[in-house]
Amino acid sequence: MALKLYNTLTRKKEVFKPLKSKNVNIFVCGPTVYDYAHIGHGKTYVAFDVIVKYLRYKGYRVFYLQNITDLDDKIIIRAKEEKTTPDALAKKYEKLYYEDISLLGVNSVTKSAPATNYIKEIINQVSRLLKKGYGYEIKGDGIYYDLSKFKEYGKLSRRKVLEAEDAVSRIDNSINKRNKGDFCLWKFSKPEEPSWESPFGEGRPGWHIEDTAITEKYFGQQYDIHGGARDLIFPHHEAEIAQMEVLSGKQLVKYWMHTGFLNVEGQKMSKSLGNFISIKDAMEKYDKYVLRLLYLSAHYRSPINFSEKMLKQAKNASERLKEFMRKIKNNREKDDIKLIKKTKESFIKAMDDDFDTVKALSVIFNFVRKVNKKGGSKKSYGLMKEFDEVLGILPDEETSVPDKIKNLTAEREKLRKQKKWQEADKIREEIKNLGYALDDTSKGTVVKKI
Repeated sequence: MALKLYNTLTRKKEVFKPLKSKNVNIFVCGPTVYDYAHIGHGKTYVAFDVIVKYLRYKGYRVFYLQNITDLDDKIIIRAKEEKTTPDALAKKYEKLYYEDISLLGVNSVTKSAPATNYIKEIINQVSRLLKKGYGYEIKGDGIYYDLSKFKEYGKLSRRKVLEAEDAVSRIDNSINKRNKGDFCLWKFSKPEEPSWESPFGEGRPGWHIEDTAITEKYFGQQYDIHGGARDLIFPHHEAEIAQMEVLSGKQLVKYWMHTGFLNVEGQKMSKSLGNFISIKDAMEKYDKYVLRLLYLSAHYRSPINFSEKMLKQAKNASERLKEFMRKIKNNREKDDIKLIKKTKESFIKAMDDDFDTVKALSVIFNFVRKVNKKGGSKKSYGLMKEFDEVLGILPDEETSVPDKIKNLTAEREKLRKQKKWQEADKIREEIKNLGYALDDTSKGTVVKKI
């Protein structure tokens, strides 16, 4: 089966054919670094982490580029509130963002590109748009894009007006705009705001122009995949198309991919509702394997509900996987080669169908059930590790057990041999209170972290 992915532009699944053989260039919109990354960001970045890792698993040479918006209205406002500079604030939260996604096991990005490192490229694009007649100046405000001249505006979202769920990083609401939807390419400088010299006046970049400047530098005027959360489709991704396609005369991106929202207890996550959860806070209660399992339990295009019930289910699933891997790692039982072959084929079939992690996880847990019944060892273990190169969901099966727990377990074992069951049960309870569980098997007692 050929790999297929859903293209937002055409609204259908298409066979994946990169522009250049097995080389794949993918760009995903990164964060605006003015606050902690939240679990909604986590959903998108884990989704594309898995997508990129699967493409590499299939033998594609992937260059995964992600921008960092490190100068923006939100950053300037927050910097004033915190009595610091926009640059210092952005660097602080950029560093924290890298730490957060690393904790989530997101490590597939080839290049992270902070926007302010590409001012020369941004100025170049704005100059070319002005020269072609697509840009115009509003005195004392900035350089704007004239949407009336790009007739295909709206082809990705199939609309031309803002809706409630659209992400807007900068509201370009000048009363002097030629058209209501015109957006800012270059904002003229204001007192105490960062700015750069340009042929059309001192100022700073608009939001949309940074992405096309960065992708043109690394990929040229066309590339394979552009990804992001679905709230970026309009106006952000429409603006990228408008900017680059008039400069190149070519289709900017072959495949557009967008992730579904993350809801908290049935409501879209937002600061105003008080249900904003940072990745940092979430990971104080749950590890990366639990969070990744939660994210991947829904298709990347679908919304997901972040709730205590869902988290408990993901934690239980994670424990099952951990116990399974511990069990078969040094097992000497015979592997079922036909089952291994069939499972691998089913996993690939699921992932080839628009990266369907829901079906892929079902395949994996079905394999776990069958191996638990039939037996398995090194080759079964190896297959699970192979899947984990893509999904990143397998906890370390080797857990360092503190000496105190080891000593209590040994003492309990002596009591059991002496048939002093009540005293042995007291020690089991003591161990449980210290955060560990005991599982008495035919091969001895196994200590597990609760």
